[in-house]
Amino acid sequence: MSETPETADGHQAKVLTVSDGVVAGVREDRSGAAIAELLATRGFEVIERRVVSDGVDEVSNALSYMAFGFNGVIVTTGGTGFGERDLTPEATKRILDRSAPGLAEAMRAVNPLGRLSRGVAGVRGAALILNTPGSTSGAVEMLESVIDVVDHALDLLGGASGGHPTS
Repeated sequence: MSETPETADGHQAKVLTVSDGVVAGVREDRSGAAIAELLATRGFEVIERRVVSDGVDEVSNALSYMAFGFNGVIVTTGGTGFGERDLTPEATKRILDRSAPGLAEAMRAVNPLGRLSRGVAGVRGAALILNTPGSTSGAVEMLESVIDVVDHALDLLGGASGGHPTS
Protein backbone atom coordinates (compact mmCIF):
# COMPACT_ATOMS: atom_id res chain seq x y z
CA MET A 1 0.00 0.00 0.00
CA SER A 2 1.44 3.39 -0.95
CA GLU A 3 1.23 6.59 1.00
CA THR A 4 -0.90 9.35 -0.45
CA PRO A 5 1.16 12.51 -1.02
CA GLU A 6 -0.11 15.88 0.10
CA THR A 7 -2.18 17.13 -2.80
CA ALA A 8 -2.44 20.44 -4.55
CA ASP A 9 -6.24 20.62 -4.52
CA GLY A 10 -6.37 20.46 -8.31
CA HIS A 11 -3.93 23.32 -8.89
CA GLN A 12 -1.99 23.51 -12.10
CA ALA A 13 1.70 24.07 -12.69
CA LYS A 14 4.06 25.03 -15.49
CA VAL A 15 7.83 24.55 -15.67
CA LEU A 16 10.23 26.83 -17.55
CA THR A 17 13.79 25.62 -18.05
CA VAL A 18 16.26 28.39 -18.80
CA SER A 19 19.37 26.95 -20.44
CA ASP A 20 21.41 27.73 -23.53
CA GLY A 21 22.74 24.16 -23.40
CA VAL A 22 19.31 22.51 -23.36
CA VAL A 23 18.09 24.74 -26.19
CA ALA A 24 21.21 23.83 -28.22
CA GLY A 25 20.63 20.12 -27.56
CA VAL A 26 23.97 19.59 -25.81
CA ARG A 27 22.49 19.15 -22.32
CA GLU A 28 19.55 17.13 -21.02
CA ASP A 29 16.80 18.97 -19.12
CA ARG A 30 17.19 17.06 -15.87
CA SER A 31 16.15 19.87 -13.51
CA GLY A 32 12.97 20.64 -15.47
CA ALA A 33 12.04 16.96 -15.45
CA ALA A 34 12.74 16.70 -11.70
CA ILE A 35 10.64 19.80 -10.93
CA ALA A 36 7.76 18.48 -13.04
CA GLU A 37 7.96 15.11 -11.29
CA LEU A 38 7.98 16.71 -7.82
CA LEU A 39 4.99 18.88 -8.69
CA ALA A 40 3.07 15.87 -10.04
CA THR A 41 3.80 13.76 -6.95
CA ARG A 42 2.46 16.62 -4.81
CA GLY A 43 -0.81 16.66 -6.75
CA PHE A 44 -0.22 19.48 -9.23
CA GLU A 45 -1.31 18.98 -12.81
CA VAL A 46 1.73 19.95 -14.88
CA ILE A 47 0.16 21.39 -18.01
CA GLU A 48 3.20 22.90 -19.71
CA ARG A 49 6.96 22.47 -19.89
CA ARG A 50 8.96 24.91 -21.93
CA VAL A 51 12.66 25.54 -22.57
CA VAL A 52 14.20 28.90 -23.47
CA SER A 53 17.73 30.18 -23.79
CA ASP A 54 19.25 32.44 -21.17
CA GLY A 55 18.56 36.15 -21.56
CA VAL A 56 16.24 38.77 -20.14
CA ASP A 57 14.03 39.11 -23.21
CA GLU A 58 13.67 35.37 -23.81
CA VAL A 59 12.79 34.59 -20.19
CA SER A 60 10.51 37.58 -19.57
CA ASN A 61 8.59 36.90 -22.80
CA ALA A 62 8.13 33.23 -21.91
CA LEU A 63 7.02 34.04 -18.36
CA SER A 64 4.56 36.69 -19.54
CA TYR A 65 3.02 34.24 -21.99
CA MET A 66 2.90 31.39 -19.46
CA ALA A 67 1.33 33.58 -16.75
CA PHE A 68 -1.35 35.14 -18.97
CA GLY A 69 -4.77 34.12 -17.61
CA PHE A 70 -3.18 31.39 -15.46
CA ASN A 71 -3.95 30.67 -11.80
CA GLY A 72 -1.20 28.26 -10.88
CA VAL A 73 2.49 28.04 -10.10
CA ILE A 74 5.24 28.58 -12.65
CA VAL A 75 8.61 27.20 -11.56
CA THR A 76 11.71 28.26 -13.44
CA THR A 77 14.93 26.31 -13.30
CA GLY A 78 18.27 27.76 -14.32
CA GLY A 79 19.84 31.16 -14.72
CA THR A 80 19.89 32.19 -11.05
CA GLY A 81 23.64 32.10 -10.43
CA PHE A 82 26.57 34.43 -11.05
CA GLY A 83 27.34 33.52 -14.65
CA GLU A 84 27.31 36.25 -17.27
CA ARG A 85 24.16 34.82 -18.90
CA ASP A 86 22.38 34.01 -15.60
CA LEU A 87 19.63 36.60 -15.94
CA THR A 88 16.48 34.75 -14.86
CA PRO A 89 15.96 36.95 -11.75
CA GLU A 90 16.25 40.14 -13.82
CA ALA A 91 13.80 38.78 -16.39
CA THR A 92 11.38 37.68 -13.68
CA LYS A 93 11.52 41.04 -11.88
CA ARG A 94 10.73 42.74 -15.18
CA ILE A 95 7.30 41.09 -15.40
CA LEU A 96 6.25 40.70 -11.75
CA ASP A 97 3.25 42.61 -10.43
CA ARG A 98 4.31 41.97 -6.83
CA SER A 99 7.30 40.29 -5.22
CA ALA A 100 7.14 37.52 -2.61
CA PRO A 101 10.48 37.87 -0.83
CA GLY A 102 9.56 35.49 1.99
CA LEU A 103 9.31 32.61 -0.46
CA ALA A 104 12.66 33.43 -2.09
CA GLU A 105 14.31 33.75 1.34
CA ALA A 106 12.89 30.40 2.49
CA MET A 107 14.12 28.75 -0.68
CA ARG A 108 17.65 30.12 -0.23
CA ALA A 109 17.76 29.07 3.44
CA VAL A 110 17.27 25.36 2.72
CA ASN A 111 20.93 24.72 1.85
CA PRO A 112 24.20 26.64 2.35
CA LEU A 113 24.67 26.80 -1.44
CA GLY A 114 21.29 28.51 -1.63
CA ARG A 115 23.05 31.69 -0.61
CA LEU A 116 24.55 31.70 -4.10
CA SER A 117 21.11 31.78 -5.71
CA ARG A 118 19.81 35.12 -6.87
CA GLY A 119 16.36 33.64 -7.55
CA VAL A 120 13.23 35.64 -6.84
CA ALA A 121 9.58 34.81 -6.25
CA GLY A 122 6.49 36.82 -6.99
CA VAL A 123 3.12 37.21 -8.61
CA ARG A 124 2.06 37.99 -12.17
CA GLY A 125 -1.72 38.24 -12.36
CA ALA A 126 -3.02 35.14 -10.58
CA ALA A 127 0.18 33.13 -11.19
CA LEU A 128 2.89 32.50 -8.62
CA ILE A 129 6.40 32.44 -10.11
CA LEU A 130 9.31 30.76 -8.32
CA ASN A 131 12.92 30.81 -9.58
CA THR A 132 15.05 27.76 -8.77
CA PRO A 133 18.64 27.00 -9.78
CA GLY A 134 19.63 24.81 -12.71
CA SER A 135 21.17 22.19 -10.44
CA THR A 136 18.69 19.31 -10.23
CA SER A 137 19.18 18.76 -6.50
CA GLY A 138 19.15 22.50 -5.78
CA ALA A 139 15.97 23.04 -7.78
CA VAL A 140 14.17 20.19 -6.02
CA GLU A 141 15.36 21.22 -2.53
CA MET A 142 14.30 24.81 -3.06
CA LEU A 143 10.85 23.91 -4.37
CA GLU A 144 10.33 21.40 -1.56
CA SER A 145 11.09 24.13 0.97
CA VAL A 146 8.02 26.17 -0.02
CA ILE A 147 5.64 23.75 -1.71
CA ASP A 148 3.63 23.36 1.52
CA VAL A 149 2.36 26.96 1.21
CA VAL A 150 1.89 27.12 -2.57
CA ASP A 151 -1.69 25.78 -2.43
CA HIS A 152 -2.77 28.52 -0.05
CA ALA A 153 -1.02 31.20 -2.10
CA LEU A 154 -2.77 29.99 -5.26
CA ASP A 155 -6.13 29.90 -3.50
CA LEU A 156 -5.65 33.52 -2.43
CA LEU A 157 -4.50 34.54 -5.91
CA GLY A 158 -7.59 32.82 -7.33
CA GLY A 159 -9.87 34.94 -5.14
CA ALA A 160 -10.48 32.70 -2.14
CA SER A 161 -11.34 34.64 0.97
CA GLY A 162 -11.59 31.83 3.53
CA GLY A 163 -9.57 31.49 6.71
CA HIS A 164 -5.86 31.03 6.89
CA PRO A 165 -4.32 27.63 7.60
CA THR A 166 -3.52 27.02 11.25
CA SER A 167 -0.33 25.03 10.76
